[in-house]
Amino acid sequence: MVRPIIAPSILASDFANLGCDCHRVINAGAEWLHIDVMDGHFVPNITLGQPIVASLRKAVPRPDDASSDKPKAFFDCHMMVSEPEKWVADFAKNGADQFTFHYESTEDPLALVKLIKSHGLRAACAIKPGTPVDVLFELGPHLDMALVMTVEPGFGGQKFMPEMMPKVSKLRELFPQLDIQVDGGLGKATIPAAAEAGANVIVAGTAVFTAADPADVISYMKQEVATELTKRGLLE
Repeated sequence: MVRPIIAPSILASDFANLGCDCHRVINAGAEWLHIDVMDGHFVPNITLGQPIVASLRKAVPRPDDASSDKPKAFFDCHMMVSEPEKWVADFAKNGADQFTFHYESTEDPLALVKLIKSHGLRAACAIKPGTPVDVLFELGPHLDMALVMTVEPGFGGQKFMPEMMPKVSKLRELFPQLDIQVDGGLGKATIPAAAEAGANVIVAGTAVFTAADPADVISYMKQEVATELTKRGLLE
């Protein structure tokens, strides 16, 4: 069984107030934080690295950390980097909970999945809009999550690509219990299409971090996902 998860992308946060901004969206109902890591090579932009993850982990404990009363969240690290194998140990050490690599960035996806899991992380694989979904069919049984990009990776604030939804539908058909994430242009206007296709993990940056009422946005998106999962008999 799967559940609705909203993962606000911190790329849309106010970096001068990153900890407070993250606390605000967690208190509004977000259980995950989506951390976009870009190396300027795999994608034409540079963003966050290990020091940011390590610092944020101090401000935002893991969900199972009973020793802290701070707002807690799961760190969903989206690695838009070349040679992702190089970074698994570092991100595990610095506080990641899930390591999402791009299928296009590695020569041996299954070996990378095994490496990620050996470091105690959840393993996820992303595909760009131009990559056919069938590359994930053999890998799917080994994954904790699949990510279908609904924009070209590398920049925030792009428009949602509804033509990616058949990929989501096919993955949900083949892997009904898998976490399936969509990332790019998600908000109140686009969540119905993603939810209907079967996505249950929703990355939303601008729609959440810049909202006057983040709780309203998060609640709306969760309900849309929950409704569609219930229709499929998959809601946890």
